[in-house]
Amino acid sequence: MDTRATHRRLKRGLWACATVIAATLAILVARIVWRLPAKAPAPGPIADLSLASPLNQPGGGSAPEDAYEVYSALYQASTQDPLVFSEDSVTDIPQVNGSCLQPSTPQEREMADAFAAANRQSHRWEPRFTIPQGYRLISRVEASTVQSCLDTHFHNAAQCDGYRQIANVRFLGVPGFNRAHTEALVSIVRMCGSFCGSGGIFAAGKAGGKWRRAETTAFTRECSWMY
Repeated sequence: MDTRATHRRLKRGLWACATVIAATLAILVARIVWRLPAKAPAPGPIADLSLASPLNQPGGGSAPEDAYEVYSALYQASTQDPLVFSEDSVTDIPQVNGSCLQPSTPQEREMADAFAAANRQSHRWEPRFTIPQGYRLISRVEASTVQSCLDTHFHNAAQCDGYRQIANVRFLGVPGFNRAHTEALVSIVRMCGSFCGSGGIFAAGKAGGKWRRAETTAFTRECSWMY
C-alpha cells in the first residue's frame, strides 16, 4: 500500500470536511444576525423649548373673547386671598422629556398645538371677567413690584403700602381649545414672591354650558410645579 497516497487522500478529506463545516457555520451565523432586531438609534438631544419654540413674545394684542368665559367659570368659588391678575398673559410648558404635555389622542394633540400657538405671544387681559368676589388687574411692572414687596415682607413702606393686602399675583395663559370649543388647556401661575409660587397646565371641559376643571390624566399630569 502506498502510504504517501493514503496520507494525501486523508489530508484532502480533512480539508473538504473543514470547508463544509466552515461554510455551514457561516450560514448559521448569517441567519442569526439577520433575525436579530435592528439596534435602535441613540436618542438625540432634547431641543430647548425656550429657544426652539419660545412663548410669551410681545405683540399679541387683546386676549380672545372666549378666554374670559373659561376663567370666569373657574373662579366662581371664592378664594381666601384677594384675586390679583397680571394684565399680560404668561405661561410656561415645563420641559419634562421634551414637554410636560403628553397627548395620546387626536383631540389632545389638537389642544396641545392650539395652546402653544395661542401663547406664542403675550396677550393683554381687560377687566371683562365675571367673578363674584371681584378681582384686580395690575401691570407687569406692578406685578414685579408686588413680588419684590412680598420678598422683603413689605419692608419698603413707600413702595409697598398699596399692595399689603396682596398675598400672590396670578398669571393666566390663553386657553388652547379643541375644534368644538368644548375642552381646553388652561394655565395658571400663582406667584407669592420672586422665588415662591406654584402653577401648572390643566384641562377644562364645558358641560351644561359651564366650564369646569377636568380630572387630571396622563395628558397633563407632569405639568404642575411648585417653588
